[in-house]
Amino acid sequence: MYEEIIKEIKANLGENRDLNRQYLSSQIEVYKDHPYNKEIIKEISRMMWDCLSDDEKQEFIEISERENPIMDILNDIYYDIENGNYETPLEELNAFMETFPEMFKDDKVSEYHYFTNPLEDLIFRKYIGAEKELRYIPDSQPLLDLYYVYGFLLLENQEYDKAEEYLKKAIRINPVSARIILELTEIYKVHTYTYNEYFIRTCDALKYSYYPQDIARCYRNLGYYYIEENQMRTALALYIYSMEFEASPLAYTEIKYIQSKNDNMELTLNECIEIIEGKNIQLGVNPFIIETLNELIREYEKNKLYNQALYFMELQFDLTHDGKTLEMMNEIRGKLEN
Repeated sequence: MYEEIIKEIKANLGENRDLNRQYLSSQIEVYKDHPYNKEIIKEISRMMWDCLSDDEKQEFIEISERENPIMDILNDIYYDIENGNYETPLEELNAFMETFPEMFKDDKVSEYHYFTNPLEDLIFRKYIGAEKELRYIPDSQPLLDLYYVYGFLLLENQEYDKAEEYLKKAIRINPVSARIILELTEIYKVHTYTYNEYFIRTCDALKYSYYPQDIARCYRNLGYYYIEENQMRTALALYIYSMEFEASPLAYTEIKYIQSKNDNMELTLNECIEIIEGKNIQLGVNPFIIETLNELIREYEKNKLYNQALYFMELQFDLTHDGKTLEMMNEIRGKLEN
């Protein structure tokens, strides 16, 4: 089983070093829960080494020579967090952060980022771009997760200023992570004099979102904003439209609340769309994301990197529910099985 998986991964490698790196990174995620995950990931890591430049190899050596405290602390606290126990992980992270040296800090010539996948990388290049030489934080140093988790725990403990500090550190590493931006908006929802930052950050998250759940959350955020602005018709339109992306009990509750306070106000979906467009709010998924998904799918199919192509097809299908995409997914799965 192990030998067959490694053989298949190697068979999907091409001549393009960057594409190979992206593909191998995706395979680590694919096989993280596999019975032979440790062995597979070790072999993938060896393959990734061949994709690195000389400078990157030297940087990796220097990092690897040190211990990996980030991975250790995250592994130690995840179980409690997943089970709703935030107090103990927060205490552990408070102690850890007191002595943790800041890593991958931007300097005069380089800036350091981490992106979950190539789509985020391209979104970043489109809307933000690197002002200096772009260098990638290696997967072995999950600094993004460290800052995000710590910011989340601080927020849950109502330490708003400190939570904002660490969530902004996470956003510096990945400025297009809708998940992190939306977590930051929770601070501006409860700890601010105005809702301007809440609105602006939510619109940014909407622009970068490629998961339906994130898009729905953006519209719920905007619905809340317009409730505070006492524009109930707009708020209702946003909550109703959010249900196109996620059937959330939170949205349903807000819809019923608004209707109960406004003579059982009713809106059709078309009316909701007209209202949202009238406010110059992005309607649905950002078209650039759909276009980029199509380009990535074509590129990976062309290079016969079928696992990577399938990953982006699944993202596309979740957003569009397109029958043609489903046919392509089934075709790719057939190739992978043969």
